[in-house]
Formats: sequence, C-alpha cells, structure tokens
Amino acid sequence: MRRLLALGVAVLLPLTIAPTAQAQAQDAADRQRAFAAAAAEYQVPESVLLGVSYLESRWDAHAGRPSSDAGFGPMHLTDAAAYTGSNHHDAGEEDARGDDARPLPAPAERPAPAEIPARLRTMERAAALTGESHERLRSDDAANIRGGAALLADYQKSLGAPLSDDPGEWYGAVAKYSGAEEAGAAKFFADEVYSVIAEGAQRTTDDGEQVRLPAVTGLRKIEKWLEKLGLRPPVRPDGVECPASISCEWIPAAYQELPPDDYGHYDLANRPVSQKVDYIIIHDMEGYFLPSIRLNQDPNYGASWHYSVRSADGHIAQHIKTKDVGWQAGNWYVNAKSIGIEHEGFLAEGSTWYTEAMYRSSARLVRYLALRHGVPLDRAHILGHDNVPGTLPTTVRGMHEDPGPFWDWAHYFQLMGAPLHQFGGPRSGSVMIKPDFATNKPYFYGCDRKNPEAACPPLPAHTVWLRTEPRADAPLVKDIGKHPTGESLYSVYDHSARASTGQRFAVAERQGDWTAIWYLGQKAWFHNPASAPTAVPSAGLVVTPKPGLATVPVYGRAYPEQEAYPADIPYQAVTPLQYTFSAGEKYTLAGPAATEYYRAVTFNLEDHKVVRGKTKYLQIQFGHRVMFVKADDVRVSFSG
Repeated sequence: MRRLLALGVAVLLPLTIAPTAQAQAQDAADRQRAFAAAAAEYQVPESVLLGVSYLESRWDAHAGRPSSDAGFGPMHLTDAAAYTGSNHHDAGEEDARGDDARPLPAPAERPAPAEIPARLRTMERAAALTGESHERLRSDDAANIRGGAALLADYQKSLGAPLSDDPGEWYGAVAKYSGAEEAGAAKFFADEVYSVIAEGAQRTTDDGEQVRLPAVTGLRKIEKWLEKLGLRPPVRPDGVECPASISCEWIPAAYQELPPDDYGHYDLANRPVSQKVDYIIIHDMEGYFLPSIRLNQDPNYGASWHYSVRSADGHIAQHIKTKDVGWQAGNWYVNAKSIGIEHEGFLAEGSTWYTEAMYRSSARLVRYLALRHGVPLDRAHILGHDNVPGTLPTTVRGMHEDPGPFWDWAHYFQLMGAPLHQFGGPRSGSVMIKPDFATNKPYFYGCDRKNPEAACPPLPAHTVWLRTEPRADAPLVKDIGKHPTGESLYSVYDHSARASTGQRFAVAERQGDWTAIWYLGQKAWFHNPASAPTAVPSAGLVVTPKPGLATVPVYGRAYPEQEAYPADIPYQAVTPLQYTFSAGEKYTLAGPAATEYYRAVTFNLEDHKVVRGKTKYLQIQFGHRVMFVKADDVRVSFSG
C-alpha cells in the first residue's frame, strides 16, 4: 500500500472517522504520563527517568524493533536473545583503499553467547523487578518505561544510595544504566544525561508522541556514587586523539609486512605536514563494535579506519593516528585527505541503533578533529561514505551507501555546534535540503533481510526523492553511473535519486509546491511546499561552464597533471566520470580542492611522497556525491 502511494497511484481507503482534537492531544501525551507514573511507582525523579530515556532513544519507541545492542523501547531494555544479525564490515565489494582492489576475507561471525556482555541482559532483570513479560517489555511503551524505572531504582539501592527526590543523588545509577564497563564511558553517559536534565528538552517522537523534560535549575552531580561502581579506570595511553570529555581508548589497527611483497592495512604519513586533512568521513559498520574492531586488527583485511564508536554508550576506540592514512573511503584521493569514523550498527535499521549517546560522542569527536585540522563544519567536508565519489567510471557503481537515509544529519550538526541554517530569501538561487527529520518518512523497501522486497516501516529520514517531473507519480531521476542500463530504485540502499539534509544545490526551476535542482546533469524535482518545506534558502557560489563550452568534464579525484610527476612515480590519469555537465546547468561550489597525489605503495614511510600539481580544481555538489571540476573550465558566480 505504501509503495503504491509513494508512486502516486490512487488507492481507495475505507472511510474512517477522524479522532477529535481532544483525543489526539490525549494520545500524544500518553508517553509523558507513562514516564510520570513509572517515576512515581519506583520513586525515581521524573527528570532522571526522562533524561536517561532521552540518551537511550530520544524517547522513541522504534516500532518495537531492536537496536544493534538488542535494546527495545524508550528505555532501551536489552534482551540477549535478540542479539543477532550480520557482522560483515561495510568494506564490501571494493578494496576501501581505493587503488588496486583485492579480495577481502570472510566477514566476522556474530559474537558467541559467551561473549554477549552483561549490558545486553537488562530485560531479564526488568522482568523480574516488574513482573512484566519480555514480550510486553519489548512492545508496550508503558511497560518498557516501568522496566527502566525499576532498573534505575534497583541500581540506586545496590549502590547504597537513597531513593531521593534530588536528581544529583542518582548519578551513579544513571552511570550504571549505560552498561559501560569503562569508567570514562559511564561518566560520559551520565554527564550527557545531566546536561539534558539541566538544559531541558522537548520533541515529537518517531510515533507522534509529544514529550517534554523541563529544565532543572541548580542541578548538581554527586559523582562519588560513580566510584562505587568499580569500573575499569579511564586510561589514555599512546597519545589517543579525543576530547577529554568523551570516553576514548587506544586499540591499534594492525600494520604489518605480508608475503610476498605486501603489507596491511593502512599507510604511514605525516599529516598535516605532508597533506592537510580536508574531510571527515562518517561510516556505519554494518556490524557490531567488537567484531568490527577485530577486523581492524587483522592486517590481511583490506580496509581500516581511524575511530570506532559504540552504539550503547558512545564509547570510542581509536585505531590509527590521524597523521596516518586509513583505507576507508574507497577513493585514494579522499583517503589521503580524510579521517574515517565507523559507527556500530546497520544502515537499514536506522535510528534503532543510532543512539543519542552515539550522536553526542561522535559529534564531539568530529568537532574536536575539525577544529584541530581546519576542516569546515559543513556537508561538503563532513561527508557520509555515500557522498564520496568513485575515482573512475568503472568504480562508481560499487561505491558505498552508508550511513544511509536514517542518519539524522541536522541533529548531528546541531550537536557539533554548527546548526544547518538557511541563508538568503525565498527566491534564492540555491537551496539546502532540510526536511523535518521527525515527520519526513519517505517510502523505502529493503530493510528486512529475510524479505528484501518488503516495504520498510515508516521511519524518520534525512532525504527527499528526486523526480523527472513536478508530480508525485513521476519516475525517479536516473544515475547512469550507479545504474548504467536501469532505473533508480526505492531501495534503502540506493541513493541514485535522493538528496540529503545539509547538501546544497542550485535551483533549476520552481513550479507550485515543487522545486527543481541541477543533479547529475539533469533537472531533478522534489516536493517542497511552503506549508511544510523540505529545503531552505542557501545563497552562495555556484559554477557553470565557461561561455563557449557545451560541456565540461567532472572528476572523482583532483590529481596533478602529468608534467608534475617525477620520473620514479607513475602518472595517475585523471579520467572524467561518465556524467555530463552541460552549458546552462549550475552546481554549488564547496571551495578549491588541493591538486595532490599521495604515493604510498610500500611498508616504509621513507618511500612515501606527495606529488603536487599546478592544475586548479574546484569541489562541487554534483549529485548525492561530491565531485570535482577544473577551475579553467567553469565560471564562478553568486546565486543570490
């Protein structure tokens, strides 16, 4: 049914009587009342219960679906019996290094039952404390909230702490609720909960519930209770590169010579002395934290990354120093100039595993790295893996799709202290994609591994569909690189006809509630009504072919001209991609791109060299992925 509606097919539905405004308001307040009732029953301050739930789920129910840590409902009660799923890392078909592809080893198996940590067994304890069945704790929001309140009260008693009305006395119980085994991770979780309590919060949840946590003034944190948990003390050896306010440890990736004349599985460098870091790449693991880390410790595995972020509590492991180059983006030009951050979870399962703790910890890390390396906090430099271009026409099709449409980019940038604001008037010549994440639930299929053709449940998403004409039943625009002979798909794994929050595009035309942007050499229409806009004005610089040029080539890397290469380094051809950038089209400009090639094909740093050229390149938003053009081919102007 949803697929027919998404395609604009008329469907006759049975007549239903709309609920009254009073009934709607009552339904929207059900979760708020559930928090109040559970807090009173178990003598937990309501602010503490709301704050913990906000960090675990932002009060969302996730339609009864488990997170990557087998957590259910607003309180993220974890059930070890549900801890299943694929553990393959998203290095996928291509060598993530971006040069000569090599076959990757078999994916890691899911953790054995003996490896399942205690933090994944909270539902058992909640059931014992409340008398609720596992089924109700999974699927009934009020029961789930009761279970969370009972756990907090149980943790408080186990610490010998009072069931006090003072939220500050609950600091240790809140830290224990994180399930973290490291004191730093538990402290980060508790500090973030108390930050939410102090600032207050309110939002509409994924199923339309309105929940509010009023700010608590004069809030204190009694941190002595954290010490009683007996957790592993925070240790930061080897110069781990993380802000002091988050939990971070050093788990090094393997760097080793391999027979007969090979090595794995990253490259030594001296950034930013050798090259400036220009990008931070956001990935998901398509798997779990510990098995994915094991892959990073295997020198035979053909991919590596700098940081891993755990879903449950935001704990971070650093594997590669930021001065060195990870094999993580599938584009060697981008690899050499980027830092890669992997997040535990699965693309198709959306916000059930993109937790608030993960967002907050990751956002703090990105802001720290961006300030340290001078990376602009915008969507042209903080990229998803799905925004990285292929290097050659032959590699475009195999590029990756993570972190997918359910990553909340607007919230992420808000947490970084760089909110995505509009700039310009309503008739601005360019726009920034920015649908309301909570209410924007476009049709997708492919979320169910057992039934890949089935429609996904309605989930908040950051993306808009792009069509050939300004009507809901028009075909999706085509991506000739992704689908050389076929149509774009509504698959959750296919971004061929999607634009993403924070991306800026030049406006091609407007008709009523529809806006057309220039996208992969064509006009692409998306629904953008004034009453519920899915984009905001974003005036800025755009590029178009210079007068007299019918088309200009676009590239997936900004490599030097042949004359720049010394005799001992093979020339790396700069091959145009298969797309057409024609006269009359405009694309937003992100800025200049350094003309560099990092030659690193041996185990020893002494053999590595940077080749720099004189050709000037510009980075543009050409489709869902960024691409590059030569500055001499285009004219730059301001889209007011």
